[in-house]
Amino acid sequence: MPSPAALLGLASAALLMLSAPLSSQQLTGTENGEWRYLGGDAGHTRYSALDQITADNFSDLEVAWIWRSDNFGPSPYYFFRSRPIYVDGILYTVATQRRQVAAIDGATGETLWTFREPDTVRHLRSPRQAYGKGVAYGEVDGRGVIYFISPAFFLWALDAKTGRPIENWGGAWPLDSFTESGVVDLIPTLVDNWGPWEDYLARGGSYDPDHGIPRELGMVTSSSPPIVVNDVVVVGAGHEASYQQSRIENVPGDVQGFDARTGEFLWKFHIIPRPGEFGHETWESDAWQWSGDMSQWAPMAADPELGLAYFVTNASTVQTYAGHRPGYNLFGGSVMALDVRTGERRWHYQIHRSDQWNYDIPTVPILMDLTVDGEEIPALVQNTKQGLIFAFNRETGEPIWPIEERPVIQTEVPGNYTAPTQPYPTLPEPLDPIVLSGITGDFVIDYTPELREEALELLSRYRIGGLYVPPLPYNHENDFANNVGCSGGVNTPHAPIADPTTGTMYASHSRGCSAPGFMEPTGGVDIDNPNYAVPGPGGAVPTQTPTTGMTVAAWLPGGGPEGRSEPLATIDGLRLYKPMDNQLSAIDMNTGRRVWSLPVGETPERILNHPRLAGVEVANTGGNGWSIQIATETLLITARALSSGAANIVPDAPPELHARDKQTGEILASVPLPAPSQYGIMTYMHEGKQYIVVQVGSIHTDFPGSLVAYTLP
Repeated sequence: MPSPAALLGLASAALLMLSAPLSSQQLTGTENGEWRYLGGDAGHTRYSALDQITADNFSDLEVAWIWRSDNFGPSPYYFFRSRPIYVDGILYTVATQRRQVAAIDGATGETLWTFREPDTVRHLRSPRQAYGKGVAYGEVDGRGVIYFISPAFFLWALDAKTGRPIENWGGAWPLDSFTESGVVDLIPTLVDNWGPWEDYLARGGSYDPDHGIPRELGMVTSSSPPIVVNDVVVVGAGHEASYQQSRIENVPGDVQGFDARTGEFLWKFHIIPRPGEFGHETWESDAWQWSGDMSQWAPMAADPELGLAYFVTNASTVQTYAGHRPGYNLFGGSVMALDVRTGERRWHYQIHRSDQWNYDIPTVPILMDLTVDGEEIPALVQNTKQGLIFAFNRETGEPIWPIEERPVIQTEVPGNYTAPTQPYPTLPEPLDPIVLSGITGDFVIDYTPELREEALELLSRYRIGGLYVPPLPYNHENDFANNVGCSGGVNTPHAPIADPTTGTMYASHSRGCSAPGFMEPTGGVDIDNPNYAVPGPGGAVPTQTPTTGMTVAAWLPGGGPEGRSEPLATIDGLRLYKPMDNQLSAIDMNTGRRVWSLPVGETPERILNHPRLAGVEVANTGGNGWSIQIATETLLITARALSSGAANIVPDAPPELHARDKQTGEILASVPLPAPSQYGIMTYMHEGKQYIVVQVGSIHTDFPGSLVAYTLP
């Protein structure tokens, strides 16, 4: 096993690019009131310098238009995750499980054109159909081009004004139902020279572009759009969610680059290093040969001046057990910088090793310039599900503040593997300090002395940890009931934002502590279709996502033959730890210190009216859901959001859009929303008027998956 220092992955000095002047405080994308990337600018700060809408006139905002995604097909999710971009008077987004591309007039909300990929079997097999987060924009000889990746894993290039596939772009069309140009099948280049694919061909197999990769080898899709950097379209990959996986084989999620002008394949970066490549030694037992996944769930960011694209990765196959893939498993759980011209790794940092906790990094890196101890630094800020925040020089990959190696609880599941240590930043402060220690005395509920004593007694039955708490085997013989861990970070639907003019980051987070379910041996047998469901109008709707691969992992969650488990106890439904359900925090990234933190929403009635709390003053815990936000020149604009899993929950307060003071978080003005918000906010200037667009939707309203635009009268 190489040293931790080597695995932190700083590229050698010979590989680092020459020093360049600091980029402007805000990277390209929002000039002239546009919003050309999912996150506004190439650094995904979700900041715009627009200032027409202020605290003084915010309450005068009126609905300009509403655009409904259900006009383009049903979706069992009753939401859609795509944030629109805005370029030259038009918004662009994708909608429904078809991931249909739509162009929308910026003033009226009128649909100008749509594009839908022809049917394929591999689209029907895709586990990420409704998860498309949007599209990318580029220009070829002054012509606007919309690039998007379909659930079936095709890359399309469409004329931004007409929606028609670009002429003379891409290779031979893959299927008779497809156009003769404007599309690239991403699978052939992905699997080219991949060992299991070569073996499949040697056994007489052949490629069927309608079906894609044979199920026994894996499944590939995408949940985020590409990013266009210096005339290169950088494409990531996605897979079935790790918590659904039971088999250990899959296709690696290699990152690919294509010429934005022609669609020509340029390069491929091996996300699982092969012999002779950096990090190959982190795959013990030759697991690199057949293990796969390493998706890039989140969108990518870029610094065009440095010629670098930045992205994050999840774990390899099967999130709960790593016995089949011992080692640190580079480049899983990492933030990475690739040279867009060559596809070479410039630097990386492995934020967590050998993931078994569903800690896949869920949000795009944020790029902004900071001043730290008097030194100007082009920075990259990476948030995590855990609640830890990492900060690097985005040119060199050097951590801005020291990062410590700390020992973590080791697995007791026979044959499993856990890394002995994990990295913890000394700064910035974590979003929630509970993640550093777990439920210690400071975090135990203290509504009354009696409740505190009961909580301490119950907690004494568990082994308390912070992060990286592994599940136990169902037949463990410890003198404690189970391990307990806590997390308090961000997740995909509530990505953090930043104001690059001040270096302040704003993040929505919530506290969660739990005892993992027990693991049991599989005997090589699993259920073909995982028991996984999504919310629908009549309750849960099962998905038909078959697991891929051939070999069932040796241990999986199950609780043993009798389904035994030891979840974290409660006291008549009250959590043993101080709840923090919906929190919004501001972090000064120049110092790494918290500026303010406050609850969003109000304490649920189930706590306020609890019989054990009669007459007790309860501090505000925040309401359900989370906060989504953007920053402008004058305001922090926020809304409470509900998750897809909470689609059946009746909102606990009227949905509103808020204008907040950036320095304090105080609500300065509000306007009503037609439905709870879901995923994102953006803003743009159209014909002299500033608009704010919010994604909303709920089965309890008439707006399942809609965009609502506000502007001043």
